[in-house]
Order: sequence, then C-alpha cells, then structure tokens
Amino acid sequence: MAWQNPWYDASKAHHTPEGFRNLEPDPRQPGDVERWRKARKAQGLPFPPQAGYEEFTARWWHPADLSGSDDRVWWLGHAAMLLRLNQRYVLIDPALSTRASPLPFAGPKRKSPAPLRIPQLPRLDYVLISHNHYDHLDLATVKRIIRCFPEVTFVVPLGMENWLRRRGARHITPLDWWQSHHDAGLTLTAVPARHWSMRTLYDRNRSLWCGWVIRSETLNFWFSGDSGYSDNLTEIARRLGPFNLAALPIGAYAPKWFMATSHMDPDQAVSLWQHIGQPLTIPVHWGVFELADESLDEPPAELMRAIKRRGEDKGTFRPWRIGESRGLKNIDQEKS
Repeated sequence: MAWQNPWYDASKAHHTPEGFRNLEPDPRQPGDVERWRKARKAQGLPFPPQAGYEEFTARWWHPADLSGSDDRVWWLGHAAMLLRLNQRYVLIDPALSTRASPLPFAGPKRKSPAPLRIPQLPRLDYVLISHNHYDHLDLATVKRIIRCFPEVTFVVPLGMENWLRRRGARHITPLDWWQSHHDAGLTLTAVPARHWSMRTLYDRNRSLWCGWVIRSETLNFWFSGDSGYSDNLTEIARRLGPFNLAALPIGAYAPKWFMATSHMDPDQAVSLWQHIGQPLTIPVHWGVFELADESLDEPPAELMRAIKRRGEDKGTFRPWRIGESRGLKNIDQEKS
C-alpha cells in the first residue's frame, strides 16, 4: 500500500496526499542530476580555495567563545547557529560531525573544524531543525545533544517527530508552516522555504522543510533555512517583520541552472536582504562542506561583489568567521 501523508490538509497548497511540495514549479527535468554529476566530475569541481584549505581555515575559522551572559548569536559554520537569549540557549541545524553523510567513511567531509563541542554548552533549551538533509540533521550531533541535555526540546517541521523519538528525544514539537511554539516570552515560528527533504531513497518529501522566526522582547530573527529564491519569501517579512537579525544562505549555488530551485546565490540573498530592510544579516550555508561546484571561498567573495554592485555596503551583510559571535543588546542600532 502506498504511503499516505498523515498530516495532509487539502486547504494548504504545500500539502499533498503523498507528502509536501514547494509553492513554486521546478523547471528541472529527469536526468538533470546525472547531467550535473557528469559535468562536475569531468571538470574536477569544486576547485580548492585559492590559497588552499589550511589558509582558508586560518582566515575564516576560530573557536567559539561561550563566555559571558549577554544575549548573543554565534555562527557555527554552514547553517549551524547558536543563540543565547535571557540565559536560554537555542541551537539551529547543528551538524557538527566530520561528515554530512549517513556513512562514516564517505560523503561530504568537513573542510573546516566545528568551532565548539556540544558538552561545552552550559545548558541547552531548544534545538530547531529546518529539514532532514544530512548537512542540517546530523545523527551523531543529535545523539550527543540527547545524551548531554536529555530534557531539551526539539522544534521541527512536520514529519520528523518519529525519527527523533526513535533516537531518544523526549520533548518534540512538530510545526507546519506559520505555526508557532510559545514559551515564557519566546516565540518560535516555522515559515516557508523553497527546498525539499529526503533522508533515504524511499522518503523524498515525506517530511516538511522550513525556516524559523525567533521572537523575544528585543529580537526578531529570521533564519531562512535552505531555500531557493522566491517572491513567496517576502510574505514572511510582511507577516512577521520587521526583522532586526536575519541569516540568509549564500552557498551551494553552482551550477545555477541546477541549484537555483533549492539554494540562493549571493546576488539573490542581497536582493532579499534589501527587501526586508537590510537588518544585520549573517551569511550562512558556506565554509564547511563542498556540496556544489563553487569553491569554498567563492560565496563570501561573491557576496561582497554583489553588495558593491548595488552600492549597499553598509556593513550589515558581510561574511562572518566560523565561530564568530555578536552581542544582541544594541542590535537595532547596527544599521545606523
């Protein structure tokens, strides 16, 4: 008997009886995956960073410093982020293992180290997961989290609850797009993204994908998650903005003919940043795993070129170093 979506709601355009879908059409054709892989292999892509991997790490990485007690945000490399809000700690997409793969000996390997280890955290209240791809939902990291912080709450898109339950998670809150979880002045809202899900050969799009909006008394933060560019994303800012902090993806975009349905390029990220009012924005989804054809150091360079082309170099959308953090006390003054 064919699998049926137990969360199916015919009134929601992103639901189907068989799973979930994007609101935008996918122009790709059967055979495009193989076409991309053959071209990638023939050209030997991706090339190493211009100065080599060791120099790339020296320039773009340092260990995360968790000292202090102020409200703060850390970029942990790729899409992984850490927030400290009123002494509560929130992790987002913490893929901190050696590989983004179901196999310990194959698949995309880290090119820069993780800037922290889970046991270094003084506490952990929430883990937010945007979707189930291996570079965002990492089994080894999830196991460490559950072992170190058994009372942590996982907030996830629909379809991921059973996977986490089987791994020992006790507290799980599954959400559909536009649904929220509220707790003592903190609101966590799942928002649309243009992407897809798959953990095995047999579960494509059976779980949902999303971005997150985190709101507290002083913070309104949009983490877009993995997403191709879409005019539909502007609805998030209309409903839940204005934002004083954002995290937008700038990596895994080449070749654009193949990647654009799932990942923004830096120029598209700049367009979206402009549309939402140019808040302090952290470029994410780069610097760790070689998932597409561009070199590891190309996304930050292309981001700065895109900002320069538009004459918008206000300093609020620039590359961060992996492990870098920023205090949130005066975040509303960052644009001034």
